[in-house]
Amino acid sequence: MTRTLPLVGLRVVEFSHMVMGPSCGLILADLGADVIKIEPIGQGDNTRRLPGSGAGFFPTFNRNKRSLALDLKQPKAITFVKRLIAKSDIVTENFRPGGLDAMGLGYDDVREGNAGLIYCSLKGFLSGPYENRAALDEVVQMMGGLAYMTGPPGRPLRAGAPVNDMMGGMFAVIGILAALQERQRSGRGQYVKSSLFENTAWLMAPHMAQFAVTGVAPNPMPNRISAWAVYDVFETVDGLPIFIGVVSDTQWRSFCDEFARNDLAADISLQTNALRVAARDRVIPELRQLFGRFTRAELAMKCERARLSFAPVTRPDELVDDPHLNAGGGMVAVSLPDGREMPIPALPLEMDGQRFGRYRDIPCVGEHSFEIARELGLQDADIESLATEGVIGTTLQSRLDTDTLPTAPNS
Repeated sequence: MTRTLPLVGLRVVEFSHMVMGPSCGLILADLGADVIKIEPIGQGDNTRRLPGSGAGFFPTFNRNKRSLALDLKQPKAITFVKRLIAKSDIVTENFRPGGLDAMGLGYDDVREGNAGLIYCSLKGFLSGPYENRAALDEVVQMMGGLAYMTGPPGRPLRAGAPVNDMMGGMFAVIGILAALQERQRSGRGQYVKSSLFENTAWLMAPHMAQFAVTGVAPNPMPNRISAWAVYDVFETVDGLPIFIGVVSDTQWRSFCDEFARNDLAADISLQTNALRVAARDRVIPELRQLFGRFTRAELAMKCERARLSFAPVTRPDELVDDPHLNAGGGMVAVSLPDGREMPIPALPLEMDGQRFGRYRDIPCVGEHSFEIARELGLQDADIESLATEGVIGTTLQSRLDTDTLPTAPNS
């Protein structure tokens, strides 16, 4: 990175776990904010130890952050973190409703010492009858219509990624940036809230509008009536599936030219997209037979030449070797606890021709505790005393990240 990051100078105190809160902090950190992750002393955030499908959560969403380990059951730790918040711009939290309030760290508890503070809660629901319910990504996918639309009829199926958690983090960032802009005018901070359920409902808006327009409830995506006749996954001669979409009359003519199907081009019953959708039961079996004579590589080459929409059906692990993602800073390497480096996608964002990468590796638990305490003006003797009392924790495994980009925390 050859320029100052856009959010350098902002300090964020992050109380988070799992995906929704950490994804918000990740975006802010990648953009240059000094994100301080509060973790329990010892083993830290439980997300570090999730098995199975959660094993990748922590390394994915916690680069470019600093770790501060505290025992928040101790009054001195609460005093310490309030001192930190008083010198910060933003607080983010995604714990259960009322969790931080019970510790005296709710918005009303901490804004008195910092009039410009932006406090962002990432929850299952916004204000309303459900606001105190516990929620998970899968819960809101089921109740918000996404699982119904994803699976075949009678078999609701969650999406193949924590889309609502990650979207909730993104909307939180949007709200925080808007609040920062408003603070520029008013000098005042505010309370911002992002949610899982409402962003699921927002995803369902096109299907809700479809019902309003047509009067017919939408079918799940596997059984939908497509807006385009050719918009499907096709098998190839080498057994490697490929998605191909022909979504305009111009693309239809290009398809017919590329595959030398003058008969289809001349068929007046297939001249428009609407006619082709009506004839889909006739067209698709013929195309399956046609495409089944080619390898996937051959089909990809022909589709690219004809400027058709296409995509090989790819597993997530195969993306590590994707030539496009690996060009121009599209992948970011982070270190796993065993020392191995793992490449993961960078933010899907480019500014002034540059991508956003790693300037600080995934932190060890409490790796930056002493450093942060010194920034708050505590003397080494006081810090050692707090450590001895178990108020503040650190790690013996601190890493020296030679590519660290200094930020400018508030004084």
